Amino acid sequence: MHLDLNLLVALDALLEENSVAGAAERLNLSAPAVSRTLGRIRRATGDQILVRAGRSMIPTPYALEIRGEVHELVQRARGVLRPEHHLDLANLDRAFSVRGHEAITTAIAPALLATVRDEAPGVAIRLLAEASGDTDELRHGRVDLEIGSTEPDAPEVNHMTVGHDRLVAAARPGHPCAEDGLTAARLAAADHVIVSRRGRLRDPIDTSLDALGLRRRVVASVPTSTAALYLVAESELVVAVPEHMCRPLLARLGLRTRPLPFELPPVPIIMAWHQRHENDRPHIWLRDRVREALAFYEQGAGRA
Repeated sequence: MHLDLNLLVALDALLEENSVAGAAERLNLSAPAVSRTLGRIRRATGDQILVRAGRSMIPTPYALEIRGEVHELVQRARGVLRPEHHLDLANLDRAFSVRGHEAITTAIAPALLATVRDEAPGVAIRLLAEASGDTDELRHGRVDLEIGSTEPDAPEVNHMTVGHDRLVAAARPGHPCAEDGLTAARLAAADHVIVSRRGRLRDPIDTSLDALGLRRRVVASVPTSTAALYLVAESELVVAVPEHMCRPLLARLGLRTRPLPFELPPVPIIMAWHQRHENDRPHIWLRDRVREALAFYEQGAGRA
C-alpha cells in the first residue's frame, strides 16, 4: 500500500482550520492545491471530512472522531523525521508574540526581557495587549503565547496554570476604603471603577455584595488596571485589582490596598499556546522563561 504522509499533514491542517483557504495559508500552498488534496482525502477515507454550512465549513462526525489521532500521528511523524537537536540560543533568530493581561505582562517584562537578552540576543519579544474579545490568533499563529486568567475553550490550545493572585481594594490615602477593617457596607457605599476589556459594569464583587443584600455604584469601566489606578489616584473612586501584579504601580502612585471583606477565589494566571508548539524547542524555552519570570516576581512580591 502506498502511503502519502502529505495527506495526513493536509488533513491535520484542514481539521484545525475548518477551511481550505486557512489550511492553504498554513501549508504555504494555493487554495486550489489544497482543494484537490481534500478530494484525494475524501476518496481515500470515503468521507466528506468537511461540508458546507452557509459560508463556512464544518467537520463531519468522522472527522471529529479522528481529529485528535490525526494530529498525534503528524506530530509523531515530524518527531521521527526531525530528530531532537541542541537548541542554539546564541544564534536563535526569532520573534515571539506574547499577549496577556497588561498587569501581568508589565510585572514580568523586566525579568523576562533581561533573561532573553542574556541567553538569546537574537530573539525579540512582542508584548501585545489583550483583545476586547475572544480571537483565533493562537490558532492562526499570530500570537505564540497568551497569559491571562481564563482557561481556553479550544481543544487545540494547550494551557497550564502558572500562578495565582488575589483581588484587593485600592484607594487614595484618607479614603474610607483605605482604612483598616474594611467592611462590605463601606465598600458598597463607595463609587467604583471596574477593569474590563469588554466594558462590563459588573464583576464578581457585585455578586458577593448581592448575596449580602448590598449594592455598589459603578461609575466607569476601563480596559486596563493601569488606567484604573491612575484614575483612582486622582479621584475618590475605588477599584479592585490583582495585588501582586499591580504592586509596583500601587506603590508608585501611593495608593492603599485593603483585603476585600468577603472571600473570592484566587485569580489564576494561565499560560496558553497552540498545540503545534507543544514540542517546539524554542517555544518550550520561551514558556520556561515566562514561568521563571513570574516566579521571580512572585518571590519579590512575597518579600515586599
